[in-house]
Amino acid sequence: MKVQKTEFPGLLIIDPVTHSDSRGYFFESYNSKSFRDAGLYFTPVQDNESCSSKGVLRGLHYQREPFAQAKLIRVVEGEIFDVALDMRIGSPTFGKWFGIIIDSGSKRQFYIPQGFAHGFSVLSEKAIVLYKCDTFYSAHHEGGINVKDPSLNIDWKIPAGQEIISAKDLIQPLFSDVKSNFLFKG
Repeated sequence: MKVQKTEFPGLLIIDPVTHSDSRGYFFESYNSKSFRDAGLYFTPVQDNESCSSKGVLRGLHYQREPFAQAKLIRVVEGEIFDVALDMRIGSPTFGKWFGIIIDSGSKRQFYIPQGFAHGFSVLSEKAIVLYKCDTFYSAHHEGGINVKDPSLNIDWKIPAGQEIISAKDLIQPLFSDVKSNFLFKG
């Protein structure tokens, strides 16, 4: 696998080695030894999958400490614009976001460490997104940031008025109103 660092400490793009032939393809989406050899210590305990139609915008979600989650995102079908927002106090990229298009054809994966809010928009007619988490879900510790926060100015790649956003995500607070309990560990 090829691991590409971003300008955000700990936020990584992972391209697995894919073996293709007339039967189809095979690749390892996760191998703890390969990850450790690449310096990535990630032990998933939960798999989540979502299916969404074109224009759906999910996020920006996170879990507060001590239930913060690192996530390994991949697209099983379709194409998304995936966004990670750095909420780690003391990080050189605190309050900034990183976005990347991920699709099922490339098999590309996106590793988001603890301390980030996460969201995505669906660019294809349908998208199935699978993500592994290193901590179990805790409803009591979940949080969110409004996907339309004007201070973040995220271009979700969906024409205005065509976004499909849950009522819960629309009432999330602005980033400036959230008290982060994530600390950058450099």
